[in-house]
Amino acid sequence: MSEVTFADRKTGELIKENPPGASFLKFMYGNNPFGKLSLHLLIKRKIVSAIGGWYMNTKRSAKKIDPFVEKHQMELSDYVVPDDGFSTFNDFFYRKIKPESRPIENGLVSPADGKILVFDNVDDNKEFFVKGAAFNLSSFLNDAELAKKYAGGGMAIIRLAPVDYHRFHFSAKGIISKSKLIDGHYYSVSPIALKQSLEIFCHNKREYSVLKTNDYGDVLFCEVGATMVGGIIQTYKEGSLVEKGADKGYFAFGGSTTVVLTEKGRVKFSADLLENTKKGIETAIKMGETIGTEIFC
Repeated sequence: MSEVTFADRKTGELIKENPPGASFLKFMYGNNPFGKLSLHLLIKRKIVSAIGGWYMNTKRSAKKIDPFVEKHQMELSDYVVPDDGFSTFNDFFYRKIKPESRPIENGLVSPADGKILVFDNVDDNKEFFVKGAAFNLSSFLNDAELAKKYAGGGMAIIRLAPVDYHRFHFSAKGIISKSKLIDGHYYSVSPIALKQSLEIFCHNKREYSVLKTNDYGDVLFCEVGATMVGGIIQTYKEGSLVEKGADKGYFAFGGSTTVVLTEKGRVKFSADLLENTKKGIETAIKMGETIGTEIFC
């Protein structure tokens, strides 16, 4: 498999990414039959991620924080750090950010930190994810009627690596619905796995909700769990009016993904993000950065 690279949005520089456990992921999601057997018999199962999540909530897990920060050269000045430190690894993992560290820009903004792909038409993803079964919007939402609503619309995929800030936010102002859970497995959402097939999103545990906005129509947010994700936690009040950039929820330990769907003819994604996606390259993004603008009829 080719190496994983992403683009720095400000400089355009291509940066090599070393996904945690890359060799193991290639073993599981490659062509090795023993790797595939391990994946289907064990790794995708809830119990593996549940055990990992349980450990990351114990006080013993706190000893892993300093080595993790040092290994990934993380800068913690952007975050809210308790005076007595984080009590568990998960406390550190879903740490809160200082509002001034993520200014909220104009337009539709990214709900999370991570690496982003955007498609003005959801069907365009077939050019990027060329292997495996085709991505099916109806299967992803587990709702054929809802899938019709977003057919031909836009899609943004924001992939969060373990080193990223793991809270997610609202991309616009509006009225937010109740979150609907779709149970599923816990496949990895590492780029090594996703390059094999976007269909992984149709199998993993996920939750979606719809934000009714004046400017962008009904924007659907779907949070997707993955291997070692201890949980998807929603913190908003259903039916409430939420502001752009307000907290929506957070992921417990593990890599994870947020998918944003927009109705056809409502949002035009940013040109630089579209261009990188067409080249098969993700772009590094921060929560609050503009990812699209309203299409005026």
